[in-house]
Amino acid sequence: MPKQCPDGNQERGEDRSERAHRSRESERPSRHEITEADREGGPGHTVLLALALAIPAVKVAYTLGGGGAATDALMGMGPGNWWDVLLGMVLTTPLPGCVLGVVASRVVFALFAARGAVPRGNHPAARLRRAGLTVLNPVATGVVACFIGPWWGLGTAVAAYLLRRGVVIEYRTGRRGRRDHDPHFAPPGWQRRLATGEQVVALTLSVVVLPVLGVVSALDGQAWTSVVRCEVTDGTRTRAARLIELQRQGNGVVGWNLDRGEVSNGVGCTGLESRTVREPWWRA
Repeated sequence: MPKQCPDGNQERGEDRSERAHRSRESERPSRHEITEADREGGPGHTVLLALALAIPAVKVAYTLGGGGAATDALMGMGPGNWWDVLLGMVLTTPLPGCVLGVVASRVVFALFAARGAVPRGNHPAARLRRAGLTVLNPVATGVVACFIGPWWGLGTAVAAYLLRRGVVIEYRTGRRGRRDHDPHFAPPGWQRRLATGEQVVALTLSVVVLPVLGVVSALDGQAWTSVVRCEVTDGTRTRAARLIELQRQGNGVVGWNLDRGEVSNGVGCTGLESRTVREPWWRA
């Protein structure tokens, strides 16, 4: 039987299909590019860095009443104590501190997952390690939040765990990793909905709720640390004054003198219950 000549239209169709396939392959990001995109992070990384740098400065400047006073106070504390302001805000204002812990927990887990620190596969050992990495950090975050209150700690741990589980679901549904570029991968609909909901919640907490709470906490007129009443020597006179404690030194403290607007050394200090220094920004 004579061989049939291939149809010209069929050959052209196959050529077009092959060229389109090669074009899609060339446009598809490489594994290195995908990994690097995951490692670069998202809005959560940027917001956390911006808050860590800006919010303490805003807190000190507004509480003390000006940029010059903030500079003197920060010099009195020392540059190494910059984080003391942020830590004080976290421990004295429950809601911003808990939201910060939840967002930081998710960001750290997502970064480690992008770097391959979270084991994959269905092997029992891999599942156990993955469960441990998913649970350990939320538990630690909840323990820290327990310094604010037990219910704050429990709520923080649960929220952090749910968002970390959301990162795992993002990988399973292809929102992260290589499956995002696999046209043949079709995850279940309920997993896609969960991944979408988790991303919306995480994005809202990171770029809306956390910045707003941080700014509100910075402008509430409350001191970020203890306010004490001390004996302050001014030349030959000794008088009582209220100080915002910046650091302890010997048998006294170095603090911001609220009465004189300067850094002073105080001795014989007693703590005050109220940390209110001035009216909140929205009442001033």
